[in-house]
Amino acid sequence: MSIFAVLVTILVWTLVFAVLVWAIDQVPAFAPFKPFIRAILALIVVVLLLSLLFGWVPIPGHFRL
Repeated sequence: MSIFAVLVTILVWTLVFAVLVWAIDQVPAFAPFKPFIRAILALIVVVLLLSLLFGWVPIPGHFRL
C-alpha cells in the first residue's frame, strides 16, 4: 500500500508538470521567456521529488523511505 501511494504521488506530480509545460507552450506571449519558465518549473518538480524521497512532504499512507 505504501509503495502504491508513492507511485501515485509521483504520477500525479508528473501529470501536473506535463499539463503546466503544455500550458506554457500554448501561450504565445511567453515566447522569449519559455526556456526560463520551463527551467524554473523543472527545478520546482525536482525539489518536490527530492522532498518526497527524503520524507519532507507527507504522503498518504505514512510512507517514508
